[in-house]
Amino acid sequence: MKIKKIIAMSTIAGVALAGLAFSTANAEPVANGYALVGSDTLQDSTNALTNGTTAGGPFLRITANSSTLGNFDAFGSPTIQTKANGPFFTRPSGSGQGVTALRASITGVPYLGKVITGQVDVARSSSAPTVNAAGQLLYVPYARDAVAYAYKGGTAAWGSLSSAQLKQIFDGTLTTVDGVAIKPRLPQTGSGTRNFFLGALGYTGTSAPGVNDTGNTTAENDANVLAAGEIIPFSVASWIAQANGVTGSNTTTAATAALGTPLGSTVPFTGAVPALVPSPAYYGSTVFGRDTYLVVEYARVTVGDAKYDAGLANLVSGSATSLTNFGSLSSQPGAVKKKFGFLAPASSTPLRAVPAL
Repeated sequence: MKIKKIIAMSTIAGVALAGLAFSTANAEPVANGYALVGSDTLQDSTNALTNGTTAGGPFLRITANSSTLGNFDAFGSPTIQTKANGPFFTRPSGSGQGVTALRASITGVPYLGKVITGQVDVARSSSAPTVNAAGQLLYVPYARDAVAYAYKGGTAAWGSLSSAQLKQIFDGTLTTVDGVAIKPRLPQTGSGTRNFFLGALGYTGTSAPGVNDTGNTTAENDANVLAAGEIIPFSVASWIAQANGVTGSNTTTAATAALGTPLGSTVPFTGAVPALVPSPAYYGSTVFGRDTYLVVEYARVTVGDAKYDAGLANLVSGSATSLTNFGSLSSQPGAVKKKFGFLAPASSTPLRAVPAL
């Protein structure tokens, strides 16, 4: 699911577009500044912030060092080119591949067969890291999301399946609910939403016995992938953003598709389209609520390090001109994120991870 890539006119945005290039292979902007890849869950809000938006109120566009940012969708053409004269390489689809691409960009180790040194600056991640005090990556909190499940067909009982029922469904041991056959599905391997949902159900790995994952390329947060009787994990923020019409496409209106809650009477959102708002109680769940992150190289945002990059550091500083801001003013990035279904992260403390790149 994608927000439409738009480049605001310089007379409106006050941002010069000279030097902004486009890849002929995928029609996405080639960054003349920093490049972001990874999570589908975060891509729409970061697209809005990097391309320019009035979703929060006054026009807002985040730039760095007077340069535009290149934010690349998780799904689209097979390859992307993130920097002018840089190589084309396989599009990182999801949080896991985004972080892997960032690591390859730092180390020079090939990413899926292609050397991409210096081509990725930020990875979008909907997954929290394993914290390590000596970590060479820094996970900076971006926003608070939650995960529920989308389903198509079924009965009213499908709208409030318990965690225990969901575990049985994804185990393959519960195949009918309320007398109707139900089939579990998962997004593609490497999806942060997939991994988080499985963890919330108690799985220790990244697969479930009841799901046939052979050749799985299922996009996350896309209700159009569902056939009648199917169920799949879904970002609540993405559902809200799509339903409210702030993204470039809306899959939530797929016939009879709905978002269920595993927390009984605690619903994921309140209100009515086009003014759905996230439920603080649901997002506050220690099981189904999650903070999301922008991931950067620790050395590049650490003052005094030889690799320190002030522009990149500001981009994740939490200031009003940063992507990680969650201020309440309509002129700040936080207001835009709220329109895309996010709440402020539970913690603003960056987390170090990955001791060896």
